[in-house]
Amino acid sequence: MATAVLRFSRQLAKKHIGLLGREKCSQTSNLSKAVPCRTVVSTASGAILPKPNKTSFGLIRMTIVVVPFLYVGTLISKNFAALLEEHDIFVPEDDDDDD
Repeated sequence: MATAVLRFSRQLAKKHIGLLGREKCSQTSNLSKAVPCRTVVSTASGAILPKPNKTSFGLIRMTIVVVPFLYVGTLISKNFAALLEEHDIFVPEDDDDDD
């Protein structure tokens, strides 16, 4: 079942995104514009192609992604530590070093 799904997804990718070659990348379809397809850096005559457009991933975007996941991770770890302590699975010992 998994192989059939993988085979089907590869066929869709080859058909719509243009993974078969350079001539598929030059087609103008809505899906191929969304997914960049650049397999070569020079033309058939030897000319160098211009640099591709760079999508910047700025500090604000990175912060929007990182901060919520860090917060959720700390909540999960705090709740799990409380659960372990509640069930006496991992409880730190109170050692008095006042000898």
